[in-house]
Amino acid sequence: MASEPANDAPHRMIADDVVFGSNVVVHPFTNLYGCRIGDDSRIGPFVEIQSGATVGRRCKIQSHTFICEGVVIEDEVFVGHGVMFINDKYPRAANDRHELKSPSDWQIAGSTVERGGSIGSGAVILGGLRLGAGCMIGAGSVVTRDVPAGAVAFGNPARVRE
Repeated sequence: MASEPANDAPHRMIADDVVFGSNVVVHPFTNLYGCRIGDDSRIGPFVEIQSGATVGRRCKIQSHTFICEGVVIEDEVFVGHGVMFINDKYPRAANDRHELKSPSDWQIAGSTVERGGSIGSGAVILGGLRLGAGCMIGAGSVVTRDVPAGAVAFGNPARVRE
């Protein structure tokens, strides 16, 4: 594994605990910390990938995408512009004691995008889901359920279409 991306770009925030595969390209204005990025992947500008997230080999993550803790993106996945992953099924600012929530107040609901999946621009992927190998998610979709391998799903909420 490499200790830094293969390219140089200005205005990147890359923490020391990021693990890079070989030949990873990271564009400017990105925030990466505590994540793993596989060989030959491309990370576009204005992307944030949080601690505990994994991006596989030969992936393309387009600009303005947010990949949160608990998300696993397998090999050869395309993630379009402005895709938002969510990892909290019950988001609240405060706990039952009316105190600002801390990490101990919730459980991460991670999602997995299996090999060869494709997610269109502007899609929102709720927590705790599995998007099957080779599936295709339409642009602007809100994915609230698992999507089977090879399926095409789109809409709000996203539904599998023929």
